[in-house]
Amino acid sequence: MKKDILIMGMETSCDETAVSIIKNGTEILSNVVASQIESHKRFGGVVPEIASRHHVEQITLVMEEALKTAEVTYKDLDAIAVTEGPGLVGALLVGVNAAKAVSFAHGIPLVGVHHIAGHIYANQLVDNLEFPLLALVVSGGHTELVYMKEHGHFEVIGETRDDAAGEAYDKVARTLKLPYPGGPHIDRLAAEGEASIKLPRAWLEGSYDFSFSGLKSAVINTVHNAEQRGEVIKPEDLAASFQESVIDVLTTKTLQAVKEYKVKQVVLAGGVAANKGLRTALEEKFSGLKDVKLTIPPLSLCTDNAAMIGAAGTIFYKKGQRALLDLNGNPGLDITIHN
Repeated sequence: MKKDILIMGMETSCDETAVSIIKNGTEILSNVVASQIESHKRFGGVVPEIASRHHVEQITLVMEEALKTAEVTYKDLDAIAVTEGPGLVGALLVGVNAAKAVSFAHGIPLVGVHHIAGHIYANQLVDNLEFPLLALVVSGGHTELVYMKEHGHFEVIGETRDDAAGEAYDKVARTLKLPYPGGPHIDRLAAEGEASIKLPRAWLEGSYDFSFSGLKSAVINTVHNAEQRGEVIKPEDLAASFQESVIDVLTTKTLQAVKEYKVKQVVLAGGVAANKGLRTALEEKFSGLKDVKLTIPPLSLCTDNAAMIGAAGTIFYKKGQRALLDLNGNPGLDITIHN
């Protein structure tokens, strides 16, 4: 019988301290996440220094809890997979150095993982991946279309030229005086309103790239102009109009790429993958495509977590990729490092 592969995944790229134990790259034995949202809420966004301090306080506790829940010890682990980038450099360093310490102390192989590769492989925890596939990555810092011809090979065919979709959501939420994080509040409001306000869509013809800065500015200008004229705009309608514009561009470009690259599967990844409006729109767009499978992870695997790092790390471990003890946090890491 083939031996099971047990990987400890570690994720500290932003404001979630997370550790998971993954079996064979597909089964979650534990997935512990210590959130910092309450600490950052009063600032309206993530404060890097505070995030780093929380990671230092939580990392060993979360590691112990992950091992305890999975009922395994360090001796049972085949490797430790840790997010090495991109992300906040101070936050990344906490996870990377914790992983290196455990790797050195227990003689366990170390695997560095790109954060976005982790988001993509969150889908492997719920469904088999079929290649070639296309990943639509939508998060606070990234909006990308990633083509994969096989496991562990990533080709970015489209990316954001300015604000990522999640970043635009948060900025629009602040304009509407909604609490942090703003994305879920915009999504909720959008479901209650009508997309009756005309807002721009940046198509960037001849490219799969994205741009949401102009849309964000248009929303801000709409609010300010209404205030100056003494007019009242229903926040529900503005949220619905903004979300419709974002989703229209995301789904249309994804569908175009699917047809050009002739992929077998489309996977949704990233924090904004939890957006109900986006999930519904993708399901509607792909309902008529019988030759293309659409996979959308559950909400718990959309936001930052360590199970996704463990799933991706298993693939890279099996491909023979190893990191040395000079591994460092890299906030500008390129996803093609795994190719």
